[in-house]
Amino acid sequence: MSNQFSFEVQKQNGLARVGVIHTPHGDIKTPCFVGAATRATVKAITFAQMHELGSQSILANTYHLILAPGVDLIEKAGGLAEFTGYHGPTFTDSGGFQILSLPSAKIDRDGVTFKSHINGDILRMDPKISMNAQWKIGADIHMAFDCVADSRDHDVMLKAMKRTHEWLPLNIKEHQKLAHDAENKNKPYQALFAVVQGGTFEDLRRESAEFMKDLPVDGFGIGSLYTTEDETPQIIKLTNEILPQNKPRHLLGMGSEPRDLFYGALYGCDTFDCVGPTRQARNGAIYTENGRINIKNAKYKEDFNPIDKNCDCYCCKHFTAAYLHHLFKTDEITGKTLASIHNEHFIVHVVDLIREAIINDTLESYMQDFCAKYYH
Repeated sequence: MSNQFSFEVQKQNGLARVGVIHTPHGDIKTPCFVGAATRATVKAITFAQMHELGSQSILANTYHLILAPGVDLIEKAGGLAEFTGYHGPTFTDSGGFQILSLPSAKIDRDGVTFKSHINGDILRMDPKISMNAQWKIGADIHMAFDCVADSRDHDVMLKAMKRTHEWLPLNIKEHQKLAHDAENKNKPYQALFAVVQGGTFEDLRRESAEFMKDLPVDGFGIGSLYTTEDETPQIIKLTNEILPQNKPRHLLGMGSEPRDLFYGALYGCDTFDCVGPTRQARNGAIYTENGRINIKNAKYKEDFNPIDKNCDCYCCKHFTAAYLHHLFKTDEITGKTLASIHNEHFIVHVVDLIREAIINDTLESYMQDFCAKYYH
């Protein structure tokens, strides 16, 4: 196992590129969809099932792991890999979005004070605390603690972006200290990604990317991009035209809509994560090549075909839509698992095919064909 982190671009066509992220726990072929293991597990799916469906990597959430089981316990277990039994490449989100979404969150110049949603304890998060927590968790790639806002108000987004810029050097300083300590102990390096903010405002995104592009970080996250179809491509494009070409970029929280993955890859993003595929699956919303369906609908009661005839996931190879309909109508846990396996496989496979299309110079035609069928 290498102690190092690096990134190499193997092919580029415009902003779209194929590459490899080398981490201490293995390589990630990019573009890649990263499984959302928020609480150190992907909901309703085991890690063995994630491996079988083709997943390369997972992302856990620092906020949730601080609350339970606690980062000290994870460190005591030997880090995220030993604690979970998942030995592939791992990311941690800083949890800034979750913390700043809490009604109790009080932001000040240095960080955030908030209440645990579990027991009401008063807790504190700032760049130093976040970096220490993420190093204890032991993921291969960390996201810097940033100030997140979800707003259409330019002044609100400007204020959040400025605070993110104020906090980023503090993240970097603490990260460098912890990296030096790890090197002295011959422990693996853990990479740091800065998170570009600015919402849907092109001037703010441009300013944030310019601010971050030359800083000593290993890669970049693109955060708070909860936009319409019209806004998404342009925001991603202008951001990645500014960020350096030799460092990886992660599109945070995007993947519920497959077209966002195409836009991300087309305009230079390398990895993606989203809870959407499994969250929708647990509610009976299933991805198919002809669009999303609701498996609870009566028309599937006597449908003895696979959910998606061209899918080779475990669910589609062994079970019918009628059986899955029955499981959901009777509220059987197995239904949520099978649907989650299918949805996660579907999205992972779409991004795998995006990677192949970039290699073959056919990305735009693949995107057109996919979207014509999926979105009719």
